[in-house]
Amino acid sequence: MCEPDALDELIAEGTKVNADFPALVEAAAHRRKLLRSFGRLRESLGITQQTVAARMKTSQGHVASLESGETDPKLSTLERYAVALGAPLAIQLGQQTVTLNTPPQPDSSVRGATA
Repeated sequence: MCEPDALDELIAEGTKVNADFPALVEAAAHRRKLLRSFGRLRESLGITQQTVAARMKTSQGHVASLESGETDPKLSTLERYAVALGAPLAIQLGQQTVTLNTPPQPDSSVRGATA
């Protein structure tokens, strides 16, 4: 078995205060993985962060922060991001899947160069 590392110690300390802490850490890790996949999708579409930012009417830094998983974005932010990519956003809860948007085609005057 491996020796405990700093993260293990942090989780142990957090668990002393809140028994749900390990589950919260795991949920945050899943969110970060999901958000990082958004950046890979954007890159595969050949769209730059600058273009996404312009389409979302936000800054490139905000897009970078979102894609890195550093933030816990609101659902409306994810919808705007999906529209900026020209992609639908769907959420599945159990057996039910709901598509939140049917994005219009992005403004053709704001084109992205490949990253």
